[in-house]
Amino acid sequence: MSRTAKIVLTLAALSSLGLIWLIAQDSHPSNHSGHESEQLIIFHAGSLAIPFKEISEEFKARHPDVKILLEAAGSRICARKIADLQKPCDVMASSDYTVIDNLLIPEHADWNIKFASNEMVIVYVENSKRANNINQENWFDILLQKNVAFGRSDPNSDPCGYRALLITILAEKFYNRPGLVEAITAKDQQYIRPKEVDLLTLLETGTIDYLFIYRSVAVQHNLKYLVLPDEINLKNADLSDFYKTASVSLTGKQPGTFITKSGEPIIYGVTILKNAPNHKLATAFLNFLLDADSGGAILEKNGQSFVVPSTTETFNKLPESLKIFALPGSVK
Repeated sequence: MSRTAKIVLTLAALSSLGLIWLIAQDSHPSNHSGHESEQLIIFHAGSLAIPFKEISEEFKARHPDVKILLEAAGSRICARKIADLQKPCDVMASSDYTVIDNLLIPEHADWNIKFASNEMVIVYVENSKRANNINQENWFDILLQKNVAFGRSDPNSDPCGYRALLITILAEKFYNRPGLVEAITAKDQQYIRPKEVDLLTLLETGTIDYLFIYRSVAVQHNLKYLVLPDEINLKNADLSDFYKTASVSLTGKQPGTFITKSGEPIIYGVTILKNAPNHKLATAFLNFLLDADSGGAILEKNGQSFVVPSTTETFNKLPESLKIFALPGSVK
C-alpha cells in the first residue's frame, strides 16, 4: 500500500470516530411537531443552505399552510441520520449524488435525481496571508507555509471534505509534486470540521487564511476565491477519466466497513425517502425544486449550475410526475 493510501485510510478511520460522536450528539429526535399534512422535513447539504432557504420561501408563498423544516449538515451525516438514527425525513438533498446511492438506496430510498453541479475552489479574505500572491501555480506552496493556516471539512461527514483530498491527489499528479498529498493532509488538522460552511467563521475571524470549498458558497458569501485548473477542480465532465485516477477510502454503511470514492465531476442528488412522513408534499416540493424557472433559477442565481434533466440508473423507479426531470441511462 502506498504512503498516500495509508494517509487517506488513517484519516478515514480517525474521522469516523468524530462522525460517530457527532451523530450521537444529534441522536434525539427533532421536534417535528404539528400536523403531518402541513409539514415537510428536508435534510440537505450545508452548501445548499442559502438556495434551499430561498426555494423554501418561494414554495411556501404558493403553499402558505406548509411548514418547512430545513436541517443542514454534511451530506453523509444527513444520510446517517436517516439510516442509523431513523430520523423522520421527507426529502434528502446531497452535494454528492453517490451518497444517496451508497448509503440510502435500496433500504431507505428507491431513486436519485441529479440536479446541480459545482466546482472546488480555495477561498480567502482580504487579510489572508499571501492573498496578493496566491495563484494557480503556487497555491500549494503558500498553504504549506508554517505561518499560513487552512481549513477543510471531514471527509467522512461531508463530500466537500473528501473532494478536498481528491483535488490534492490530482494536484500531486498534475503539478508533478511527489509528497504533496502527505504534506497537505498532515497540516492544520485542527481546522477540520463536520461540514464546509462550519469553517466560514474561522476564515472571517482570521483563524484560518484559506479554505477548500465550493464555488457556489464563495459566491453566496461574497468571498474572494482562487479558481483552480479544470484538471483538478472536479468541474469538467470531459476530464472524468483523469478525475477517476484519484480515490479515497471512506466509512461504509456498516461500522468497520469502508468504500472507495473515486474522483468525478461534482453533481448534487435529491430523493424522497421511502418512509417520508408527507410523500405527497415532498413530491410537490421536488416538482418546484426541479423546475428550471423555479428552483433551477434560484440555484443558478446562487452560483450552482442546474443540470436537469440528467441520466439516472433509477429512472424506472421514479414517480411518474418526476420522470420529466431525468433521463434513462447509466450514470457510470
